Amino acid sequence: MKKVNIPAIVMMFSVPFAGAVGAAYPVNQQQYIQQYQQQYARDTGYSRSVVKLPTTNGTVLTVNSGAAAAPTRITGALPNIGATATAAGRKYYMPADYDRLVDSGLYIGISVAYAASISGSITADYSGEKDAYVVPGAFAAANYETDTVLPLQASVGATLNNDFRVDFSYTRYSGLSYPSSINTADYTGAATVPASVEGGAITANTTMLNIYYNLDSYTGYVAGGMLRPYIGVGVGISLNTIADYVIYDDSYYAVIEDLATTVNKAGLLTGISDVYAYHNGGTSEQLAFMVEGGITTDLGGGIKMDFFARYANLGRVKTSGSIVLSQTEWLSDGYGNEVAADYDSVFHYTNWYESGRLGIIDVGARLRLQF
Repeated sequence: MKKVNIPAIVMMFSVPFAGAVGAAYPVNQQQYIQQYQQQYARDTGYSRSVVKLPTTNGTVLTVNSGAAAAPTRITGALPNIGATATAAGRKYYMPADYDRLVDSGLYIGISVAYAASISGSITADYSGEKDAYVVPGAFAAANYETDTVLPLQASVGATLNNDFRVDFSYTRYSGLSYPSSINTADYTGAATVPASVEGGAITANTTMLNIYYNLDSYTGYVAGGMLRPYIGVGVGISLNTIADYVIYDDSYYAVIEDLATTVNKAGLLTGISDVYAYHNGGTSEQLAFMVEGGITTDLGGGIKMDFFARYANLGRVKTSGSIVLSQTEWLSDGYGNEVAADYDSVFHYTNWYESGRLGIIDVGARLRLQF
């Protein structure tokens, strides 16, 4: 049994008494208490901050020394997330609450995008037709005219595993049209004259089967696991429609340049002007495909958001090939002059197509709700 230090005990009981008479005998109590603690520590081997404990082999251990030992850092590579991870390894390293971005089950999605670039152009095919110059729109090529194009998409899909997901999507593209002005050939075919266009709105309704692959098995976590990069491809059918449109050419085309040759030949066609061409639009089924890349983040509650950039090739936009043309005719009066006819000539042309490929690069965001 440890020996009791009687003087120390007496001193300990005297402290309250000293405090009680402090009013009559002022002392520095804090300094006195510190002196007592130091003396008590010397007599008993006890300290408030240091405790020495004996061990079975006689070694003295010191605890609560006030200086914690530096922790040992354990390093090592965790297994990859995805198809390359073993089931056992994934259960040990990746519990469900750790891999926040894991995809599971069915989902529905909706997205809106902005078309940053439109590629392709309309070309006219009047090959083999006689006097094609009288038809406005007989040009080499004309770029599409674009308003604000906001592709809207709805999708339904499911995940195959932690790396792959597939969905079926419907996307509507609108806000494009036939160009509002073109250059058509003059009557010689050697030069061009301007013509105006009204109508010709273009829409595309596209359905595709898409497959997406998460890239974090290769890239690792991005932004501490908050972002998951992916790529995707899709293929399907696009119904491309161009509405009816009218091309108006107010130029005068001379059929007979030297009116002197028309003397005494009244009624000869000497020229035409004010040409209106009514083009019937059309709808065509086209093979379409897309390529997409983006990142996914988790918003919680089973909601994920994709930020993406996408290229979609929608095939060709094509008219029905039917054109109704109206023009004012000028006739010889037999005296070397010409007069406008009191009627308009109307012609119906078939198998005269105008068409062009349509490609769109857009950027947007997609919300996905998982079940």
